[in-house]
Amino acid sequence: MPTAGSTCPMSGSGPCSPSAIITACGSACRWSWSLKNWAWMKKGIRSWPINSDPSKRRGPKEMKSVEELRGLRKVYVGGLGRVRFQRYENQEYYDFASQALLNCLDEAEMEWKEIQAAFCGNVYAGTGKGHQVIAEVGLTGIPIINMEQACSSSSAAFRMAYLMVATEIYDVVAVLGFEKMGRGLLASTAFKPWELALGFNVQPANYAQGVVRYMETYGATEEDLARVVVLERKNANLNPYARWYQCGEVTLEEVMNSRVVAAPVRLMHAAAMVDGAVAIILCSRDKLKSNIARSRKIEVAASVHTTGIYGEESVLFPAQTNLVKEGVRQAWEISGYGPEDMDVIQVYEAMAPAFLTDIEEMGFCKPGEAPRLLKEGYFDINGKLPANTDGGLVGCGHPLGATGARQIAELITQLRGAAGPRQVEKAKIGIAHSSGAGPNAVFTILKRVD
Repeated sequence: MPTAGSTCPMSGSGPCSPSAIITACGSACRWSWSLKNWAWMKKGIRSWPINSDPSKRRGPKEMKSVEELRGLRKVYVGGLGRVRFQRYENQEYYDFASQALLNCLDEAEMEWKEIQAAFCGNVYAGTGKGHQVIAEVGLTGIPIINMEQACSSSSAAFRMAYLMVATEIYDVVAVLGFEKMGRGLLASTAFKPWELALGFNVQPANYAQGVVRYMETYGATEEDLARVVVLERKNANLNPYARWYQCGEVTLEEVMNSRVVAAPVRLMHAAAMVDGAVAIILCSRDKLKSNIARSRKIEVAASVHTTGIYGEESVLFPAQTNLVKEGVRQAWEISGYGPEDMDVIQVYEAMAPAFLTDIEEMGFCKPGEAPRLLKEGYFDINGKLPANTDGGLVGCGHPLGATGARQIAELITQLRGAAGPRQVEKAKIGIAHSSGAGPNAVFTILKRVD
């Protein structure tokens, strides 16, 4: 194990300091090693020696061919229900989550007895969490599947519910994403003890590493980062389900003067920790009941889940760009659409700077172009490619288990033409991307079919 003051094994320069473990050692070193891989790194090898060809590490890309996937039964949104993302100090998670589910049933004009299975996304509530929520509505003996995929938990739950209906195992399935967030620092089991000891679980610092590299590579500025917050707080101010609803817009100066958390990441770049819940019903076309579900049909065009590919660039932190690029590639291929077809998008940004990189990695612009496009209003509600029209994670807040479903809910709302003052004109198709520790990335494409 290297010690403070020793020569950096990655860049070949030195000395290294303890702070370099979290921030960086120069611009070349990220110090993201595995102890058991240390012998290889001393030789200057940055990744696993086995299967260095990425194509040999990926395994099957699809369980079925694109033609077979497109031939599955069409799946539609039968209902949507949610509660505002905020602190529910006097409620348990099953209180406000069951309310979101009841709201969903009301909108769908369905009774709970019509639901044949439920997939529940949550991170922190513990054993039997979905069962506890549904017990408030009524246990009917149906399968209740609890899913944890970190921040992408409920979008992964949405995908599984979609597959159940598409493969005709069930006709009507409920998706539920919910979270009651703790206070202060949150414990994580996504890191090994030695990684925790070295501080690799400090998310602002992890984000800061990537942001510094992005700024050095493409010339992005702190003003570019702040502009993301300005956009998302502006959108959230119009969204009655967002944490920052009717809290006023913010200025570049306010963001840039907020406290530094891990340079260049600032306090106002971070998504607020709030509670929240979203419920969605997926069903076959013949099971649609409500007027809005039948008159403004929303179809699932694609749902894709990808995970990390170890051995590329870093052992501790797999190359996230490959994770995102591979997932979105599959989503485009399965749906038959491309970036140019999207009317509205949801990108993942637990810290505001990720808004820029996510847009680029999903193929909506070239690397380094997002800051300029953002400044020109390209991603505004009335821009050429409206992004995070509900405020995103920064504007809505981030109850981990509910965030993925919240992103999908905004697509549904936009495609139905029901977003009020934040409505995107003539929105017919959109994509949502959520990421989660693991790592995981989930992509959902929805389209309106009249």
